Amino acid sequence: MRQVLLVFSLWLVITSSWLVSPDAIALTRSVAIAQSLPNSIPVVGESELQLGDELTQKAFQATNIGDFATAERYWTQLIELFPQNPAIWSNRGNSLVSQNKLEEAISDYNRSIELAPNMTDPYLNRGTALEALGKRDEAISDYNHILEIDPEDAMAYNNRGNAKAGLGKWDEAIADYQKCTEIAPDFAFARASYALSLYQIGQQDEAIKALRNTARKYSQFADVRAALSAALWAKGQQGEAESNWVAVMGLDRRYKDINWVKNIRRWPPAMVAALDKFLQVK
Repeated sequence: MRQVLLVFSLWLVITSSWLVSPDAIALTRSVAIAQSLPNSIPVVGESELQLGDELTQKAFQATNIGDFATAERYWTQLIELFPQNPAIWSNRGNSLVSQNKLEEAISDYNRSIELAPNMTDPYLNRGTALEALGKRDEAISDYNHILEIDPEDAMAYNNRGNAKAGLGKWDEAIADYQKCTEIAPDFAFARASYALSLYQIGQQDEAIKALRNTARKYSQFADVRAALSAALWAKGQQGEAESNWVAVMGLDRRYKDINWVKNIRRWPPAMVAALDKFLQVK
């Protein structure tokens, strides 16, 4: 007989591929099962543990191929087996967020927090759902709470920066993106958001420099190359702008749709305007 704490090693995996997803305005992460678990996890049999491992693997496999409804079903089965496990509740919440079932996701995150109030991941994930509902101040409160527990949580800085940008607090957002990349230099999405925010406050040259540096390090990052195309075109550097745009079209053609860039990707207004002008001559 073993406690649940000793199994389900897959729950330690963070979904790091989302760090450069153009849809990931605020980022969620899967929960580390060994972090701040409640003291009263019941002891279960080997057969339940084996079934739990199998269902966990299937849930993550479904998530990795974008089948979030199936992932949700597996997490639900796991909740039925282990209702006191906070990681499962938070991970099901992530699958609900991916289906835009935001209120249901928040309910799951609330339950996870009730079970493990000192575990940071459910707060981060709840903040993501709150931000998607336009409740940015509430999201910021969750991110602030994370940073009280762990001042080195890079993803909390990134997400708080996104929420502050959504409120038009660009200088504060820039400070959060900078802190995020100090802690996690390879956090590509925070680098992109930092550059876009610089462009928004009129620091075009610094923004272009940051975009070039990021594009050089992450050559397949379409978001950065698209922003660089727009910024360079506005500066009259058509050749380099066109070269980057060719790369963008080979990576992600959604950037041709200004409504997607504005409303789904949610670039800052100044960069949206620059890209719109660029697209009008294409």
